Parts: sequence; C-alpha cells; structure tokens
Amino acid sequence: MSQSASCVILVRPTGFRYDPETAVSNDFQQELASIEVREHAAEEFDGLLEALRQCGIGITVLDPIDLNAPNAVFPNNWFSTHADGRIALYPMFTQSRRAERDPDMAATLRREGFTTEEVLDISGWEHSGRILEGTGSLVLDRVHKRAFACLSPRTTESALIDWCDQFRYTPIAFTATMDGRINGAPVYHTNVMMSIGGSFAVVCFDAMPYPAERQEVEEELAKSGKEIIAISIVQMYKYVGNMIELKGKPAGQLSTDGLRSFTFLSETAFRALRPHQRVALERHTQLIPVAIPTIEAVGGGSVRCMLAENFLPKA
Repeated sequence: MSQSASCVILVRPTGFRYDPETAVSNDFQQELASIEVREHAAEEFDGLLEALRQCGIGITVLDPIDLNAPNAVFPNNWFSTHADGRIALYPMFTQSRRAERDPDMAATLRREGFTTEEVLDISGWEHSGRILEGTGSLVLDRVHKRAFACLSPRTTESALIDWCDQFRYTPIAFTATMDGRINGAPVYHTNVMMSIGGSFAVVCFDAMPYPAERQEVEEELAKSGKEIIAISIVQMYKYVGNMIELKGKPAGQLSTDGLRSFTFLSETAFRALRPHQRVALERHTQLIPVAIPTIEAVGGGSVRCMLAENFLPKA
C-alpha cells in the first residue's frame, strides 16, 4: 500500500458559488460580491490541472452529476477509491452536498479505464445523523492503517468507527476547534488542520484543546516514522494544513528514476509557511503552489479538497 496516489480525480466547478447551507459549519467560507466568481473559479481550476500535468500526475476530469452544485469542485468528500478496487460513497451533512453523489461512479470510472470491484455505499447513514465526509473527515495513514479524524457535525464518531471496521483501520478521534479552546467552533474537516505524506505530517496541534489527544496524535505519527511539522492556528486559516502529497513523473524524467514526490498546496498556504517549515517539507518533497484565491474564499476549501486520490488499478 502506498501512502500517496499517482492519479487524481477532479470535478469541474460548473455551478461554483457561495453556499449558505455549508457555511453554517464552515468558518472559512466568505460571500464575495464579485459577479465573476464562477469565471475565476474555472480559471483557477484549469491552473491546477496544468500544475498536475507538469508534474506527471495522472488526471481524470469529470463534470458534476448536478451541474448547479455549488461545492462540486471538492469531490473528495463524497467518494474515495482504494487499491483493492473498492469505491466508497459517503454520508454528507447538508442537502446541497448530497446532490453531488454519483450512484454510478463505478461505471463512470470503468469508462475512464479503471478497474472497480465493489461499491461500498454508506451514504444512508446520513438519515440517522451519522456523517462522515470522505477524506475531508478522514486523514489516513494508509501504510499503517490509521484514520485520524477531528469530530464535528460533519464527522461523527460512530460513523468513523464503523468505517474503520469496514476498512480495517484504527480510528484516532480527537477534538479540534477554530480557536483552540474547548468551547470553540469545531474545525469542520480534519484535512484543513492535518496532512500526512509518506515521511512527514503537518498538524495544527494548537487547534486541539485536550493535551492527552495532542499527545496521542503526536505519538501515533511518530511511531509511523513521520517527521512532524507543527503549524499555528493562523496558518491553519491560511490553509497550510490543506496540502496533499502525490507521486508523479514529469516529462523528460528517465523511466528508471521512479516516481517523485510532489506536494500541492495553494499560494496562500505557501506564502504562510515559515522558513524552517519550508526547509523541513522540502527534505521530503517538492512543493507545488497553485493560485486558487476565489475557490478558497468562496468555497472554504483549498487544493487538497479539490483532489480525490485515485488508487484504483488500471484496467
């Protein structure tokens, strides 16, 4: 099992706009007055595609099943793919996001040249209030089978535990808030305050109000051999935690060189890195900043949220 994918799936932002329904539980979202939000989002999306191509990452681009879905550009929340050929469909917190799910996702990906073995549809959990929004809720150490998750209205503990039973992961649940206080607003998704690469982990411990939980997360990452790079709450607001390591082979690289590590993050996040953090990250990976200011501001998610890893075998 590889920690990092060499292929990704993206969904075009055809209906991108501010969504007041998701903004209730996402403090990152902002309502911008510009009438060109959708045009800017499309340009930013294309910029990310070009950056992925330059790094030799495999790309599958889909149109949303609901062309008016405001958050469709963040597909990693409603499905995930796995190296054994499974696809999981997830229970979503809001009605607007439930409309993004494609029940025929397996057929769609088979048409794109991938092998699928089984669809695990757990979306029905949402009807009993059990929510788990994909790899937004779950930050996975795939090699050591650990599932890190900060609990929130979008990530319920019972759903986390049952998912881990299905996929044979160990759940590591904790509290994280937007100001680091016990009574603060929950961080809406784990992947905005935490990222795990092959040999490093970026974590906002300052957002975790309980010392015992901070210690458990730190110890689990250390046991897995990760170099831990701590970030501040201010940096979390700049999406420094919302980065993703991928493996690619740029054009011109010799085939015998193998795949290289690239970590994609927004320009906002890149500029917020402190020098020692950048040095630490660059010991493990090449940083690839991409400008997506409109998608970040209006959608309340960053580069990692736009990329659904594709671990499915090629047909």
